[in-house]
Amino acid sequence: MKKFLVLIIVSAIVFAAGLYIGKVKFSASGPAAPPPTFFEGGDGSMAVDLSEKTVIEVRDGESIQDAVGKANPGDLIRVFPGTYHETVYIDKDNISLQGVIQKGNWPTMDGSKDGEPVLNDAILYSGSNILIENFKIVQYKGNGIMGQAGNNFLIRNNWIIESGVYGIFPEFGKNGLIEHNVLQGIADAAIYVGMCDNIDVRHNEVFESVAGIEIENSRHCLVENNYTHNNTGGILAFITPGLPIKTCYDVIIRDNFVVDNNLPNFGKPGAIISLLPAGTGIIVMAADDVIIENNIITGNDNTGIAITDLSFGSQLSKDPDAEPNPDRVVILDNVMYNNGNNPVADIKAAMATQFDDKGPDILANGGGVGSCIRNRDMYRTWGLDGYASCELESTDDVKSYLLSEPVAPRVIEQDEKGKLAFYGVCSGCHAYDVRMIGPPTQIIQALYKDNPQGIADYINAPIRKREDFPEMPPQNYLTEETRLAVAEYMLSINK
Repeated sequence: MKKFLVLIIVSAIVFAAGLYIGKVKFSASGPAAPPPTFFEGGDGSMAVDLSEKTVIEVRDGESIQDAVGKANPGDLIRVFPGTYHETVYIDKDNISLQGVIQKGNWPTMDGSKDGEPVLNDAILYSGSNILIENFKIVQYKGNGIMGQAGNNFLIRNNWIIESGVYGIFPEFGKNGLIEHNVLQGIADAAIYVGMCDNIDVRHNEVFESVAGIEIENSRHCLVENNYTHNNTGGILAFITPGLPIKTCYDVIIRDNFVVDNNLPNFGKPGAIISLLPAGTGIIVMAADDVIIENNIITGNDNTGIAITDLSFGSQLSKDPDAEPNPDRVVILDNVMYNNGNNPVADIKAAMATQFDDKGPDILANGGGVGSCIRNRDMYRTWGLDGYASCELESTDDVKSYLLSEPVAPRVIEQDEKGKLAFYGVCSGCHAYDVRMIGPPTQIIQALYKDNPQGIADYINAPIRKREDFPEMPPQNYLTEETRLAVAEYMLSINK
């Protein structure tokens, strides 16, 4: 017991120090000057040399998007304190977007009018080598910061509050770092890494959201030193069926505080995330080669760690190309206590048969092979009979999943534009044959058969047609060519 208490105290001091270091970068004097390198990674670092860049300044009353329009690759756009009611779309490579914090005043992007969100997205980028830092983002309907196929990105020191469905959402990107951000009140995932490779997510605080941090259909990801608390679920590693990338593997979840994630699920009905049960610290669904190490997981009323196959998402469209089982999950030493105080009905029923008055720290349900647990007797576990004893002691040899050299910008061929835009923008609301936030793609195909231009026009300026579905936000930041490509791709989907 003495050793246990010492571990908790030491971990708390270390994590508090990490938060303090992060808050220094939020100070009135502005962000600390980065070292003079350009996207040098591999050792857990990624930095941008701002000293030689051409600077474009944006002040209160001016437009950030106008500055993006004027910028050339390699320029720095420096935004001073003020309130900016706009959507910013960066479709160029090598652009740095930096907020300036003066005497505690932030540049604030506000998507609301008369107290209600009216704009869909705050910052969208499709370019590579993108820096976004030091912004306060509030009251958007869709996303705070969203990336579409941009490589080598650095998103840090942002404060994102009630910005809609996703807070920080890179998709189809490679080699990225998300660090020292604070996110609150997000209706799906506060930090959502979708169909990406080589991503580090560290030193962030996420709270009062449905999902804290979600790694979906992504590979080679490190989730480290984050504080996820008071969400519906803390940290998730998922496979979602029906997406073009079918796998999620090689994910390390370590040194995080995963605390009191018992918030009632307020995700939109029909969204995948609305299925997430409140009170779960870490969830692994169908992902492979996931290592869970040295986390403090406490106060999660359903269970501390849940490992499940795709039967959890039985309402989802089935995908025969997505292997449904979580294989080779490795659970190393974690501090776990006070979990399982008020589990979901199925767990309560199982508790009654075993005369238990508390749910498990770790619950495994469904298939999967090759998994193991270290020091099994430290935890209350259910469903881990097939788990071996782990030979691996730690992941200390893995410092980062960032690459040592930046990767080339992704070249999007003409025939890819529609597919990437559909899965990056549309698939979060439109599944093929089941209801989500928006109507199934099958219904859209029936309504717009042989009329892709009709879909493209609707994407640009939607109107509410059905009372049983919410109003769709306009996606008018997409070019006319891209909207038409999305429409043609939607009409071509057959599963």
